[in-house]
Formats: sequence, structure tokens, C-alpha cells
Amino acid sequence: MVQVPSARSLELRSAVQTAYSLAAERPAEKHAFPVGRILAERLGYSADLLDTLPLASVEAFAGVSNLAVAAAIPAGAIVLDLGCGAGLDSLIAARLVGATGHVFGIDFSGSMLARARQAATAYGTRVTFCRGDAEQLPLAEASVDMALVNGIFNLNPARGQIFRELARVVRPGGCVFAAELVLREAVAKPTEFTEAEWFA
Repeated sequence: MVQVPSARSLELRSAVQTAYSLAAERPAEKHAFPVGRILAERLGYSADLLDTLPLASVEAFAGVSNLAVAAAIPAGAIVLDLGCGAGLDSLIAARLVGATGHVFGIDFSGSMLARARQAATAYGTRVTFCRGDAEQLPLAEASVDMALVNGIFNLNPARGQIFRELARVVRPGGCVFAAELVLREAVAKPTEFTEAEWFA
């Protein structure tokens, strides 16, 4: 059963979508969160690897870990990159799965998806990028072997529904590789939502 989001959840979602779309449209500007190649290198994507990937995906990267490098992605796998952003993890995964596998990149930002598609064309690889919500994935039941989730849970209050959707689309025996930011101690809950507090 899909829960109806609250007004506050919708407000948070809109702010997150706007912020990530701006990062895609103007990655060199200052944002409420780190973006780009320096971030990717700091997280463990090697300079040599990044040099092989299209600038369109590298300069707007906004993940929290080097997930596509760390995950054991086998040749021939069907992979979901949930919250794919500008497509950096999707492109790495596509190279690993090869011609017998496939990668689906799903994101809710049209601007990020435009970059991801541009990058895939430049990279010469086939990835299916589509707009969709993590709480209601546009994929069939048990249709993927593995999922990559590089930093979306802290940005979406509907975590229970996201986990249910991942359980639905990943085949029995499949796996989910997820990376997330975790607070070491509790913080005071703000009475008024601000973008800075959400992304901090």
C-alpha cells in the first residue's frame, strides 16, 4: 500500500528536486552539497577512471560513495541505478555488465537525466534512463539482479516505501548495494524547514 505523502514531505521533495536540478544545470556554482570531480575523487573514484568518463556525468556527480567501483557487478547482470543523477555510476556499471547485461538509471530530476543521456551517448554505451520516483519504480517485479543506491535515503522521508520497492524489483537472490550519510549523534529538529538544514 502506497502512503499519501504529507505536505511537509512534498515540500522537502520539491526542495530536493530543485536543488539537484540546479546542480545539473549549473554544476560549477556553489550548492548546498558537494558536486563534481573533486567530490568523486575524494570518495574513491580514481582519476584514471574519471578521465575515461564524459564530463557531463563527472562534473554533476553528487553521490556519497564510490558505489559502482565498490560493488561486485558481474558481466551480464541487469542493474538498477536508483537516483542515478548525471549517470556516473550507471556508465561504470554499463561497462562492467557488458553487451549481455543492461543498466536502468532512474531519477526524479529531468535536468540530471538530460546530462545522463548526453553522457551515455558520448560514452557510446546503452543505458536506459527514465524519470521515476523511488517510491514507485517503473520496473516489473523481480526484473533486476542488483540495485545501486548512492545517497537517496537521507533525502526522501518515504524510506519504508523505497525499501519495499527495492524488494519488489530485485529478483530473489539478487542484492542491493547502498551508501548513505549517517549522523553520529542526534540533531535538534528544526521548527521550520530550510534547504541548508536538510542538506547539512
